[in-house]
Amino acid sequence: MVNSLKQDWFSNIRGDLLSGIVVALALIPEAIAFSIIAGVDPKIGLYASFCIAVIISFVGGRPGMISAATGAMALLMVTLVKEHGLQYLLAATLLTGVFQIAAGYLKLGSLMRFVSRSVVTGFVNALAILIFMAQLPELTNVTWHVYAMTATGLSIIYLFPYVPKVGKLIPSPLVCIISMTAVAMFLNLDIRTVGDMGELPDTLPIFLWPDVPFNLETLMIILPYSAGLAVVGLLESMMTATIVDDLTDTTSDRNRECKGQGIANIGSGLLGGMAGCAMIGQSVINIKSGGRGRLSTFTAGVFLLVMVLVLDEWLVQIPMAALVAVMIMVSIGTFSWTSIRDLKNHPLSTNIVMVVTVVVVVATHNLAFGVLAGVLLASLFFANKVGHYMAVTSELDETTNTRRYTVTGQVFFSSSEKFTASFDFKEAVDNVVIDLSRAHFWDITAVGALDKAVIKFRREGADVEVIGLNEASATIVDRFGVHDKPEAVDQLMGH
Repeated sequence: MVNSLKQDWFSNIRGDLLSGIVVALALIPEAIAFSIIAGVDPKIGLYASFCIAVIISFVGGRPGMISAATGAMALLMVTLVKEHGLQYLLAATLLTGVFQIAAGYLKLGSLMRFVSRSVVTGFVNALAILIFMAQLPELTNVTWHVYAMTATGLSIIYLFPYVPKVGKLIPSPLVCIISMTAVAMFLNLDIRTVGDMGELPDTLPIFLWPDVPFNLETLMIILPYSAGLAVVGLLESMMTATIVDDLTDTTSDRNRECKGQGIANIGSGLLGGMAGCAMIGQSVINIKSGGRGRLSTFTAGVFLLVMVLVLDEWLVQIPMAALVAVMIMVSIGTFSWTSIRDLKNHPLSTNIVMVVTVVVVVATHNLAFGVLAGVLLASLFFANKVGHYMAVTSELDETTNTRRYTVTGQVFFSSSEKFTASFDFKEAVDNVVIDLSRAHFWDITAVGALDKAVIKFRREGADVEVIGLNEASATIVDRFGVHDKPEAVDQLMGH
């Protein structure tokens, strides 16, 4: 346990501290913007980002991953805040946390194995596009100074790592933010800054129990919002964990992450913050800036609050152009450029799943809808493909007038019609043997197809014998099949 503690917290102290500062700087305008989206005071998003980042650094299942207030979650809160107010949002945040903790104990995090690589790629590409699109308002109808600052910031981000000695020691996004702020203050440029995003809080968060009536009516109001927030939050967190796993070549505990996200959201709700989840953009910034351990997430949360309360006079001077440059770097680094090159090499079904995921996420700005569409489409393609790997061959023993059918492959809802169509029910034979030793029956649709085949042969006057069922198939056939149960067959045939 001591070795694990050292590895998670103190194996990369300098890198984690510096990357945490970069993340904190980038979190502030986003937290304010997400608060505005949700229709609440900017301090709600800032308190949430502080609480969630600090708590998740202790209880999360993925070191180096950043969790805070997010746009995907904020979009789901708009109607609740507009119709019922902040107190109901805090109550919904607490219930969201309870749902996520329950999901962790039910081990729902393991369901991520059903999300195909093409869906993950589509999700990542869509998020990169959304991150870039979110910067466009800061680059629209502005003076040339903003474009110059953004271009210079990008140049610093990409060229500073090549500076001898110091280039690898200090994260280039941090250098970009500090240098661009110094230039803007020195030249007294009239450009948009963090201070223009909204008023920063001047006090520590305090314990707040939601001031709502605790009755069934309140539960019915917040339940649908909490369920949606819990699903979207866990989806984005699990997808982010997958991406950080790939970037760092390490593994994460998905079920612990579910519980951690739930605990963090409960903490956020009790301290006056809104619900949040893992952030792919900020997590990529953290990894690219050298962050690897839990200390980076903790530093991001603590430094965020310190900057807001102590360094606010300097903080409000940070030009948005510098942060736009950092986020453009994130979008470029997040997008899977190899996926475009692989379009001509990958199967058509894989490409369709990836593109549909991207289109749905970008069109709806809802990550859950995109992932759901991608998973559903991938499942349909998989079922269709596996359904083709089922064949039925036959041979006739003329001496005994016996037709032997040998079934090979998987029999389930997708291949059941093909299974039934492979038999010649009108053939005049005395005996029929259906050999299933090379087949596997997966569901009640497959069992129904077997019942149908056996009963049809018997109606034509043939004796039918089913042989070779493996143990798993025999279990489902014995439980749901009716062809060897005379009373069930009579009822099925309407007698």
